[in-house]
Amino acid sequence: MRIDIITIFPGMFEQVLNESIIKRAQSKGKVRIKVHNLRDYTLDKHRKVDDRPFGGGSGMVMSIEPISRCVEALRSPQSRVILMSPQGAKLNQPLAKRLSGYKHLILICGHYEGVDERVREHIADEEVSIGDYILTGGELAAMVLVDCLIRLVPGVLGDKNSLNFESFEGNLLEYPQYTRPADFRGIKVPAILLSGDHARIESWRKKQALKRTRQRRPDILKFKKT
Repeated sequence: MRIDIITIFPGMFEQVLNESIIKRAQSKGKVRIKVHNLRDYTLDKHRKVDDRPFGGGSGMVMSIEPISRCVEALRSPQSRVILMSPQGAKLNQPLAKRLSGYKHLILICGHYEGVDERVREHIADEEVSIGDYILTGGELAAMVLVDCLIRLVPGVLGDKNSLNFESFEGNLLEYPQYTRPADFRGIKVPAILLSGDHARIESWRKKQALKRTRQRRPDILKFKKT
């Protein structure tokens, strides 16, 4: 997978892209990530990327021209252009899985009072939001999306089965997890997990995942007729 990120604050990504799983994924050659400074695609000496909105109003709006130049320089027939926007589809695991199937993603980080509407209509293929709240810009949202997607790229995680047991897989939250010590100040690990009976453990985990989902996130629970 190749991911290109368009931003006016490229320095924000340095630490995030060079730590943990994202760093390892790049080292393994599973993903290529490049951050592009949108100001490099301006033509004026002040490297201006925004302007006042037509019709008046507060704030500044990001101009279509530098965004268009940058996307045109990066885009290929395999590209999917995503505008990080609070107006977009809310990021969830099914959406992340779909996006992880693309070979090339171009992420546009909005800023100020947003972007020229023509970016939405004629440049971006879709918009993605990470939640119903407002951030200063799309950079943090892009970081969240990148982290979410990279975990789904084959070969990135050490245990290929680990994804199957994480929260939101199969419309269930993850079951409770424990590790040593088995007894911490009188708080004990459930005895069944120490039994060695893998069939009973698996059954217990499924029941716990269902119970937890019913209690905490009944909105994501989908019952299937058997």
